[in-house]
Amino acid sequence: MADRPAPQLDLATLQFHGCALVRPECVLATADGSLYTADWRGGVAQTHADGTQTLYAGRLPEGRALRPNGIALRHDGSFLLADLGETAGGVFALTRAGALAPFLERVDGVDLPPTNFVAEDAAGRVWVTVSTRRQPRAAAYRGDVADGFIVVVDARGARIVADGLGYTNEALVSPDGRWLYVNETFGRRTSRYRIGPDAELSGREAVATYGAGTFPDGLCFDAEGGVWITSIVSNRVIRVAPGGAQTLVLEDADPAHLAWVEQAFVSGTMGRAHLDQAAGRVLANVSSLAFGGPGLRTAFLGCLLGDAIASFAAPVAGHPPPHWNWSPHR
Repeated sequence: MADRPAPQLDLATLQFHGCALVRPECVLATADGSLYTADWRGGVAQTHADGTQTLYAGRLPEGRALRPNGIALRHDGSFLLADLGETAGGVFALTRAGALAPFLERVDGVDLPPTNFVAEDAAGRVWVTVSTRRQPRAAAYRGDVADGFIVVVDARGARIVADGLGYTNEALVSPDGRWLYVNETFGRRTSRYRIGPDAELSGREAVATYGAGTFPDGLCFDAEGGVWITSIVSNRVIRVAPGGAQTLVLEDADPAHLAWVEQAFVSGTMGRAHLDQAAGRVLANVSSLAFGGPGLRTAFLGCLLGDAIASFAAPVAGHPPPHWNWSPHR
């Protein structure tokens, strides 16, 4: 990996949107100026273009509140939520009226563990990631654990299409529809698979590998073929060019905190305490990025420990995601 250039973005230029959000780990943007974030009040928070907010939330019949991690916006304006429960997970469908129903709780005859991410692609297929089968999940915060997997749901049903990943995180289909890109957080790499005609995945290859302090979580694509990666712990945003060159766009990290986390990771003793502290000056554990705004020239950041959405002017326009025009009027 090439040496990282100095950070280019002045943290003082960051702007913030929304308020009192609860664990906005995943952020989505749409053409009408709306921002959607996962919210641990049991659903999705919409921050409208005028700054007002709406919470769409529901509860399961047994009263268990969901812990949405990844979220997907569907063509009819409803949502899919990946449930990061304590011991159980799954994907749940949520309407804007608050109706909540299971979408996927078992695959290949096995109950889904705590579930990380969900996305719907332009072809209508739903991709789901599970970071690890270990309980508690913190037992997989290591570079030598690779039991994460990817599920696809299409007209044929649900099935595991990739396994053995190093803490599977966000996964998205490339704009040309040929590849599924996926972050392996504690494998410290971004990988991709070729997508076959029946959604089978093959030819896994590393798009980028990362060094000390970088733990890739979120990803999205820009209009010039680049892949943008967000890193928890170090609050880094990295652009990976089509040829593989990495540019550090943003960083908000405390060196002592990074050294503490890195030592724990290398020694195999990393745990929840290392992720549940925000050591940045401004940002609180950056986990997700979405392009939006006019010309898709604004980058919006989801943060695990934040209560608002940060944004900055992007040097490259984003590629419109499949849901870009799917947001109904409120």
